[in-house]
Amino acid sequence: MRVVLALAPLLLAATPAPITPTEISATVKEISSDAYQGRSPGTPGEARTIAYLVRRLKAIGLQPAAPGGGWTQAVPLIHDVAGTPRALSVTAGGKPVPIAVGTDIAPGTARAADRVRIEGAPLVFVGYGVAAPERKWDDFKGVDLNGKIAVFLVNDPDFAAKPGDDAFGRFGGQAMTYYGRWTYKYEEAARRGAIGALIVHEPAAAGYGWNVAGNSVGGTYALPVGPGEPQPVALQSWISGPFAERLFRAAGLDLAALAVKARSAGFRPVPIGDATLSIDMPVSSERVESHNVLAKLPGSGHPQETVLYGAHWDAYGVGKPDARGRTIRPGANDDGIGVAALLALGKAFKAGPAPDRTIGFGFWTAEERGLLGSEWYARHPAFPIAATVANLTIDILQTAGPSRDIVLVGAGQDSLERDLAAAAARQGRTVTPDAKPERGLFYRADHFSLAKRGVPTLLLMGAGGGVDLLNGGRAGGDKWVSDYTAHCYHQTCDLWSPDWDLRGAVADIEALRTVGWSLANSRAWPTWNDGSEFRAAREESVAQRR
Repeated sequence: MRVVLALAPLLLAATPAPITPTEISATVKEISSDAYQGRSPGTPGEARTIAYLVRRLKAIGLQPAAPGGGWTQAVPLIHDVAGTPRALSVTAGGKPVPIAVGTDIAPGTARAADRVRIEGAPLVFVGYGVAAPERKWDDFKGVDLNGKIAVFLVNDPDFAAKPGDDAFGRFGGQAMTYYGRWTYKYEEAARRGAIGALIVHEPAAAGYGWNVAGNSVGGTYALPVGPGEPQPVALQSWISGPFAERLFRAAGLDLAALAVKARSAGFRPVPIGDATLSIDMPVSSERVESHNVLAKLPGSGHPQETVLYGAHWDAYGVGKPDARGRTIRPGANDDGIGVAALLALGKAFKAGPAPDRTIGFGFWTAEERGLLGSEWYARHPAFPIAATVANLTIDILQTAGPSRDIVLVGAGQDSLERDLAAAAARQGRTVTPDAKPERGLFYRADHFSLAKRGVPTLLLMGAGGGVDLLNGGRAGGDKWVSDYTAHCYHQTCDLWSPDWDLRGAVADIEALRTVGWSLANSRAWPTWNDGSEFRAAREESVAQRR
């Protein structure tokens, strides 16, 4: 079999009607209404969401695609809600270091347990906590973490590196890699036997403020631990930057100076003096069955090959009242717009001729809880991974009107970027890379579950950077992003609004429609670029497609 490296000329989907802002708005208005209770997994809000999605998909005329032939794929989740600690203390230098839940720490766990109890666990600073042999980097140097709590810096060693630092350029500059993600750090701590993991929050390095990192509303979710897999750490949490500075100072250490040393390949873990942490925290733990929703438009020529669109249906559910007394975090944009886009795409494709390849639609659960629904799907795929041509994901789109460009998160990764550029050019627009790759958005959406298994991806995420708005320019686009992420991202004000101008969002959806339709009617197999960490996984799948 010959692997085609680029698409044939882009084909416009032959459907009689375009996707409209009105239909996107109507869907978002419905699923972000109070009746859906913020669409949290395992709640009545999920049941209502799933029923709505299945009803819409049936009405469109798509076919069910879940394993076993139904519309839904069961996703088992461990749901832990941490209670108010009965006791929580940190000591350093023989004295207590004041610590407050919510202000300094948001303790949680991913273990299936009814209690987290830790007595006097030593704290060890592990720098960025990266073990990357392919980059000749190991922050751990064989340190024994059993029974200890690892304290991490967020992001990669390269994030704040200067010329002359060992880390400079080794992790792609300020573009966050997977090693910079909080999920990786918790997993690495568990692999090394730590009893707990704390990540020092810093807004620029994390990509969001303490209002997000310190928000434990809804608790934590995790997939069940499989045979041979390590148990999650008993305690996992962010700690605020100011608290971390006080802690290190009380232990006679300079956190800022240690952070500089952590940019050296020779860095070794540093015990935080005699500092210890104790906690006794009740946990409400339950097994939750959530669901992905899967649909397809079967291909007429090569139905075993699939172009897969994706968006997550879940949001943040019900939490503490905000200043106005609102408790529901409705996720209108994140990712109600993505859900609306997939339904509109399914309707548009169904109205036209059958594609040569199958077009699939994945509505994922528990994205907000760590990409869990898409990860479960990737472990148990309905469409074989090797025969999945590409994954095209939508997760937040801007609502400020038409733009001169499309912001692509993860630019420079694969050949699909050229196809998106060609589709944008048909609209008289261009593609702009994510303005702040240091935030690691490429590793924070559901496409990543498929990317790390080798499936080429495109991610459209309106929070990826300020678009060049027709009315307001780049400054207007930057303002939209900063306002949304600072005030409404994961908050009660992520509400549907009749004042949204969705013309720019619809143009983005139409561009992704063109890319997907062209892939579904070609023999092309998109490829990862040289240097991508996902290229090897894709190359291994070539033989499976022959």
